[in-house]
Amino acid sequence: MPPKVLIIMGSDSDLPVMKKAADALEEFGVEYEMVISSAHRVPDKTAEYAKEAEERGIEVIIAGAGMAAHLPGVIASHTTLPVIGVPIASGPLNGVDALYAIVQMPSGIPVASMAVDGTKNAAIFAVQIIARKERDLALKLKKYKEDMARQVIEKNEQLSRIGVKEYLKQNK
Repeated sequence: MPPKVLIIMGSDSDLPVMKKAADALEEFGVEYEMVISSAHRVPDKTAEYAKEAEERGIEVIIAGAGMAAHLPGVIASHTTLPVIGVPIASGPLNGVDALYAIVQMPSGIPVASMAVDGTKNAAIFAVQIIARKERDLALKLKKYKEDMARQVIEKNEQLSRIGVKEYLKQNK
């Protein structure tokens, strides 16, 4: 089955953070491809990934970048596919510069932006986009959200039953 999501990062130093997106996609059974391609060091190759993504069956692109964070915007400028930008915590500003770069895209080149290091949410957002036309995936997503709600209710019940001090001891 061809990948539906392209996960792209500008450097292998981003891999530990971007792996969380891959893990979440695997949890939902969504095929993905992961590549390293810098908007600055290999701009032609990066543009090629974006331009060829749709014809290869990609439906959503997750692009993670630190510091100046040009990668998501460069990708978005070469495709009509939805691009989800993930600012990576790096450099002296710890990802704030990347966040600003991604959320300040020029008119006509939209990039959805997640929180700094928000790769799991990027993957879930990609799943939500794909699930609009795949009923089985939509059902998995619904169950995932129901499970999260159940877990919160169970934690609240436990807190009410045993109190704060004991809860903190048991849930370290």
